[in-house]
Amino acid sequence: MTAAAATRRFLVLTALRWLPVGLLIPVMVLLPLDRGLSLTEVGLTASLQGVVVLLLELPTGGLADSVGRRRVLLLAAAVGTGACALLLTADTVAGFAAVGVLKGVHRALDSGPLEAWYVDAVHAADPAAPIEKGLSLQGVVLGVAIAAGALAGGGAVALDPLPAVDALAAPVAAALALQVLGLVGIVALMTETPPSTGLRAVWRSAGQTPRAVLDGVKLLRHNRVLLALVAVELTWGFGMVAFESLTPVRLAEVLDGAQAAAAVTGPASSAAWLASAAGATVLPWLGRRLGLAPAAALLRVVQGVTVLGIGLLGGVVGVVTAYLACYVVHGAANPAHMTLLHRQVGAGQRATVLSLNSMVSQPAGSLGLVVLTAVADGASVPVAMALAAVVLALGAPLYLPAWRQARRPEPAGA
Repeated sequence: MTAAAATRRFLVLTALRWLPVGLLIPVMVLLPLDRGLSLTEVGLTASLQGVVVLLLELPTGGLADSVGRRRVLLLAAAVGTGACALLLTADTVAGFAAVGVLKGVHRALDSGPLEAWYVDAVHAADPAAPIEKGLSLQGVVLGVAIAAGALAGGGAVALDPLPAVDALAAPVAAALALQVLGLVGIVALMTETPPSTGLRAVWRSAGQTPRAVLDGVKLLRHNRVLLALVAVELTWGFGMVAFESLTPVRLAEVLDGAQAAAAVTGPASSAAWLASAAGATVLPWLGRRLGLAPAAALLRVVQGVTVLGIGLLGGVVGVVTAYLACYVVHGAANPAHMTLLHRQVGAGQRATVLSLNSMVSQPAGSLGLVVLTAVADGASVPVAMALAAVVLALGAPLYLPAWRQARRPEPAGA
């Protein structure tokens, strides 16, 4: 397989992975609400995904290295298909809790094997081949796939093409079909000679997990800049719940109906992901003008303002405008944060730090789901949005150590 062929397969599999995610965006919160769950129950059941990912992320990474990326990705796709099938029929708190657990297992297994397979395949074909272009194209394909899926999901709700299925469940049925297609795609397109598959190899890999966590904790203890950057994920993971999960609920309030809200959320989410891509293109200019750390801090505050706008502005136009502005900022903020993070570590520690960064965001997101949905239930969605806006803005001062380091360079491990 040539490097070009590996890239083509990588991009096709990326599209198949993220199209179902886009399809589900308009209904992930509205569907359980329509089936009788309270907003607090929706938050609790969805939060289980983050807890499971937190527990399994590092062990599943070791599993992929031990038994092969293709096999782990096949297992991930099978679990994802099961989660989608259960979501189609779930109508109780226990049912949606099981969906959350399965989605967490899927996300943990799925995190990394495809990218690792791609890099290995390209280097096997040509050790000197650059991988940056393929990884950049993956970001484009991912954004477009989610945008297209969200648009199709909203359209499926509006058109209600399946008489035997509730309108809000139509995108789930389509996502299930695509999950199966993605499973077939992995079988057909991924080729790999797996490493040792013995139980001893798997056990040895799992045994490295505590050491990986310990090494990461040592890094955070000795690097104040890195500790502050990872702590940003606590505020970011918590606050993201507001615009990712509560925006459809806010639209349902404005439009006085879940089905109408889902129909609007689809196109709005599609546009939001395109807005996010546009925001990413602005970051290099903003970084040159302000410096990367000050730009990242400013983006945290501005994102808080946009979330406040989602909660307080009246009418569909006001809510959607604030939502799109939020994603423009989100698209710029993510590469700014990741670039600052990469500057603090060398190649030998990079994967550990990235895993820790992700692990911090997962429980923060779970906490955000529990707290913000409870506040929305007990008070109102605008109050929950305001709380999330404040928490997002609290991440801004955490970029000050990186800013000071840029002004007075010091060793990364200081």
